Amino acid sequence: MSPRAGRAGHPPRTLAFVESPVQLLNVLEWAHLHGLRGAADPLPGADPLPSVPAQVRRTVAGDSQAGADLTVVVLSPTDPMTRGQLRRMADLARDEGHRVRWEDARGGLAAPFSTIGGLAGALRRADRIVMGDPFSRYVQLLLTITKARELVVVDDGTATMEFVAQLARGERLVRWHRKGGRPGARDLLFAPVSSSARRRLTPSARRRVEVFSSMPVTETPDGVTVTANDFSWTRARFGPPRITKGADMVGTSLVETGVVDGDRYLEAVRTLAKAHGATRYFAHRRESAEKLHRLAAETGLEIVRPDLPLELIARRGPIGRTVLSFPSTVVHTLPLALVGTGVRVAVCDIDPSWLTENASPRAQGFLSGVTGTARDVHRLAAVSPA
Repeated sequence: MSPRAGRAGHPPRTLAFVESPVQLLNVLEWAHLHGLRGAADPLPGADPLPSVPAQVRRTVAGDSQAGADLTVVVLSPTDPMTRGQLRRMADLARDEGHRVRWEDARGGLAAPFSTIGGLAGALRRADRIVMGDPFSRYVQLLLTITKARELVVVDDGTATMEFVAQLARGERLVRWHRKGGRPGARDLLFAPVSSSARRRLTPSARRRVEVFSSMPVTETPDGVTVTANDFSWTRARFGPPRITKGADMVGTSLVETGVVDGDRYLEAVRTLAKAHGATRYFAHRRESAEKLHRLAAETGLEIVRPDLPLELIARRGPIGRTVLSFPSTVVHTLPLALVGTGVRVAVCDIDPSWLTENASPRAQGFLSGVTGTARDVHRLAAVSPA
């Protein structure tokens, strides 16, 4: 980002909003790439992992923001697994010297009003806003308050691909798995805020916009700066991992989002695990306990609930020599995090017959695009039920 952000003679004041562990990971990757280094000492109780060695820290030539003021605001969700991963990631952010502000943003009816009111002053003072989910109604509402001249969108997985495409086409911001359905009452009520957020995320003479992503960006909006995320912080901070001889499988929340039928998914996992000798199943943080219990009972897989994003878990190891996945963010991020380790990432296509009757009309095309644009992965055909 431009060193001109902020007041003359002062480092830019950067406020980052995250709602998931992956978003916070990618804020750390963005800060590392742009040379933002916290000035504070690690807080007591922070993760006792070694700091990034000075010789591997990377600063963009002519764009150093050393000493820049970065505050990460965690808009915490309510589910325990996500909160646990976010707390671990918050410790890592503090260990890097960044400030972290934890907000129980969904802890009751009054929580949103208290959170927004408490953040209003910082939003107005911020020179730069970093966000992980431009589709979030919370983030869209916060964008109506800020006067920041620089906005940064860091990866929130496959949703980033859709966000960039919608911004390029001037469309309203709608998550891909909901696109094609009729807007509900809440969508209509929130439409003015969403429209305002889309205008603010459109570059202008007064506002710069950057997208920091490891995902393929095929439609770049005019004026938007796209910066590649190569997971250099992750590779410097963790690993290399110990590689096991077997295969591991990565779970997905496509059943929970109503895209894929639960029975078809279970059968596909069973068939894929048997064909490749997988022994462990790394659960997505949104997968239901009932579904995971059934997977363990009917497939024999060991269910692992990671305490950090999978990119960090895999980089720490141990990890299987082959990692099996369905179309998801990890088919793009794991090859980057594991580059040079010899681990093979294999992705299995989603058969159209697995989709539910309520799935978005464009679900199949979007999922195929996620798989087809992934680099350095081995593509597997959709498995057929026994």
